[in-house]
Amino acid sequence: MIKKNVTLFLCIFPFLWLMIFVSSANSVELDEATRTVTFDTSNKTITLTPEQVKRGKRLFNNSCAQCHNGGITKTNPNIGLEPESLSLATPARDNIINLVDYMKDPTSYDGQNSIAELHPSIKSAEIFPKMRNLTDEDLLSMAGYILLQPRVAQDKWGGGKIYY
Repeated sequence: MIKKNVTLFLCIFPFLWLMIFVSSANSVELDEATRTVTFDTSNKTITLTPEQVKRGKRLFNNSCAQCHNGGITKTNPNIGLEPESLSLATPARDNIINLVDYMKDPTSYDGQNSIAELHPSIKSAEIFPKMRNLTDEDLLSMAGYILLQPRVAQDKWGGGKIYY
């Protein structure tokens, strides 16, 4: 009888099963290969600590996810935070150094114009208070989280309204 009730409950509320599964999956630590991301344009890499990944996730969710939930860009769905979009920007934003530079002083996708008054950044911290107290270590953690997400979420990261 109990098994039947549990099965019925999970059939009626499948999202609860998904939440339980996802929560337990998030508690598993990512291996070193997954935590290794490109550091700079010379393809030097850096391996993030589990703490940096957790911190990056928390800071991203607090500071960026309102517009970039799941790696999308709500204001321009053609450009997301997936590797292809990041690599095609000028300068390429597919490494820690360039992504941190972007978070400090963002430019348009072609690199021609400052968009600091439109996009949260350290430069525009007066307009976007969530950016005020972020340190370089915070920015590194957020950039690392963004860069490793395609390995964790795969096609869902930057996949747009199909997934989110």
